[in-house]
Amino acid sequence: MESRNEKFKRIATRRTNNILNQIRLLGNLSNKSTYEYSEEEVNKIFSAIESLLKIAKVKFHSHRRKEFKL
Repeated sequence: MESRNEKFKRIATRRTNNILNQIRLLGNLSNKSTYEYSEEEVNKIFSAIESLLKIAKVKFHSHRRKEFKL
């Protein structure tokens, strides 16, 4: 039977590789001879990626919820 850690490693490896491949494909859009884009469009793309990356990272480091206090 697969342990919880083995399951994590299996799924995390697959998902991480999928994300890395998608980032490589995104990088292919930088070819100015094939595509036309503005600096603003590029900044929008990377802002969205960085924002979601920060949210995902926080989920791994925030295991306990903050208690309500008055």
